[in-house]
Order: sequence, then structure tokens, then C-alpha cells
Amino acid sequence: MGKKLLHHFSSLLGFFLLGLSLWAIAHELREYNYRDVFISLATLPRSSLLWALGLTLLSYLGLATYDSLAFRYIGHPLALSKSIFTGFISAAATNTVGFAFLTGSAIRYRLYSAWGVSALAIAQIILFENISFWLGLCAVSGVMFLFNPLEIPTQLHLPFVSVRPIGVIFLLLVAAYLVGSIITKKPLNIHGQEFRFPSLPIALAQLAFSCLDWISTTAVLYVLLPPNTSIPYTGFLGLYLLAMAAGVVSNVPGGLGVFESIILLLLSSQVPATSVLGSLLVYRGVYYLLPLILATGLLGLYEVRSRWKVRSS
Repeated sequence: MGKKLLHHFSSLLGFFLLGLSLWAIAHELREYNYRDVFISLATLPRSSLLWALGLTLLSYLGLATYDSLAFRYIGHPLALSKSIFTGFISAAATNTVGFAFLTGSAIRYRLYSAWGVSALAIAQIILFENISFWLGLCAVSGVMFLFNPLEIPTQLHLPFVSVRPIGVIFLLLVAAYLVGSIITKKPLNIHGQEFRFPSLPIALAQLAFSCLDWISTTAVLYVLLPPNTSIPYTGFLGLYLLAMAAGVVSNVPGGLGVFESIILLLLSSQVPATSVLGSLLVYRGVYYLLPLILATGLLGLYEVRSRWKVRSS
């Protein structure tokens, strides 16, 4: 009886998540003016669009790999195809919908519990994935903010004028995590919860895939900027990371509005605002909307197939 109720709850959760994804697609589409989209696409070189699509694929591959590393970290066997499948759907939903607990975490629970993964193991995987996300952000941002610091515009009203101090703090956090993976063998007890550092090889792989994700994600928008943009990629990387960090901290779905405002503010002296807006519009479509549509389709197929299996058994 308990297993039957759990199965029905899991199925309902799956269809709720599917509905939430469809709502997110509809909400995202409402933000677009179709005429502006067509104008932006018409002025965009085809090679830039192809590069953006390829880099988006690379970024989501890095995001999906977090789950595979997490299973190695907890020592739980699971087919690579299942972890990549779940990691991609979770990443696409979380990136666009936001509210990771309601989206990415719920999707992982729905899929992994159906494959026999315990709730405790799923919680460890979610924690590992979140650490991976911030580890890469701190590493790439730390290097860029330290060696190529931006001057922070006064309009942001922040208590410092350079991001260099933030870079130092970020790199110290990354170093502490790697050192912890070397010297800490026993689990740490944090507010009654045990946390165990991964082995150094897993921590380094975690760092590498997360850095790959951030570098390729930035490159998606960079290749979509107008061809006459003079800012080098390294300079744009620091700018992008600052805007993205602000968007993530705001907890607005996809950083919508916050991210764009900071990008426009920091690029306004080099690129016309109308051109940047066109690039941001295409970037939203390529990096957020297309993966979400694909992930929603895959989740829908999974749910239909699962229901069909139950009825035929």
C-alpha cells in the first residue's frame, strides 16, 4: 500500500513538473516581441548562431556531468545515460524557471527515486551539484576579478569600487575546498548534518566541468554580440560573471531583468544598447528557451512511457 501511494505521488510530481515547465515556456515566450526576434536573427551572422548552439550544447553537457560525478562521489552505481538525462532536464528547468528546490531538486527526486535511489542519496547529489555550480563560479570569477578587475559602476551602489577583493575571497574558498578534499578524511558535522569532502580527483573533475560550463556559457553570449564589438573575450568574461552572480543572488528566474540591466550598463559605453538588446534576446532563446523546450519534451515522453508501462504490466 505504501509503495503504491509513493508511486502515485511520484507520478503526480512528474506531471506537476511537466506542467511547470510548460508554464515556464509560455511565460518566457510572453517576454519576446516576435518582430524583435526576427530582426535580431536577420542581422545575426549564421556562423555566430551555429557557434552559439554548439557552445550551448557544451555548457549543458558540463551541467549534466555534475550528476555523474555525484554518483561517483556517493559510491552509488547508476547508468551514465540516466544521470546525464536527469542532469540535463534539471539544469534546463532550473536555469529558466529558477527556484532550484521546486524544479531541479524535484526533478531529481522524481527520476532517481523511480530508479531505486534513496532520498538520502538524492539529497547528497543535490548538495554536490550546488557545490559544483558555485565552485566553478568562484574559480573563474576569482581569476578574472583578481587579474582583470572591473571597475564597478556607481549606479550599482556597492560598498567597493573594484571586484579584486571579491576575486581573492573566491579563490580562497576554492583553495579551501581542494585542501579539504586532501586532508579531511572524516565527515564534518554541520548543524547536525554530515558533509564529506570528495576525493581530490573527483574535486578536480568537479572544478574542471564547472569551469567549462561557465566559460562556454559566457562564450554563447559573446559570439552573439555585434561583430563590431571591440571588447575582448577575457574582458567580457569578467563582466558576464558579475552580471550572472547578481542574477543568481536575486533568485529571479534566469536572472531575468537583473542580468540584462547589468550587461547593458557595463557595455553601454562600447556597444549601442539596441544592438546589445538584440544579442540578449537571441541569447535568451538559444541558451534558455531551446534547452527548456527539449527538456520538457523529454520529460513528457518519460512520463507517458512510465504510465504506459504501469498500465501494460
